[in-house]
Amino acid sequence: VQLQASGGGLVQAGGSLSLSCAASGRTVSSYAKGWFRQAPGKEREFVAAVGWSGLSTYYEDSVKGRFTISRDNAGNTVYLQMNSLKPEDTAVYYCAARDSIFLATAVSDYNYWGQGTQVTVSS
Repeated sequence: VQLQASGGGLVQAGGSLSLSCAASGRTVSSYAKGWFRQAPGKEREFVAAVGWSGLSTYYEDSVKGRFTISRDNAGNTVYLQMNSLKPEDTAVYYCAARDSIFLATAVSDYNYWGQGTQVTVSS
């Protein structure tokens, strides 16, 4: 399974960005998917996850109400809509997939990772 993330960039505080992550190499429609981020000098942390059907989602507290995770009908692309961005959201964002229908929040729960896309929020 290969995951390709895109959509990062530079935005001012209060702005919005939309990330996408496309899967290839194997059908991953039944896989739960997530987004993580890693700021310089910090460990990779959970941001949001979506279950295989797209109906169940879970968010890290600091992004609740600002970020929305979703997936396409085929289940091979996952999105992260980020609104009201803050400078502390600056990080490299990674998409991930796990060979389970249930979403999870730990880095170790995910089997496949994208290459990361940089999000920079200026104050």
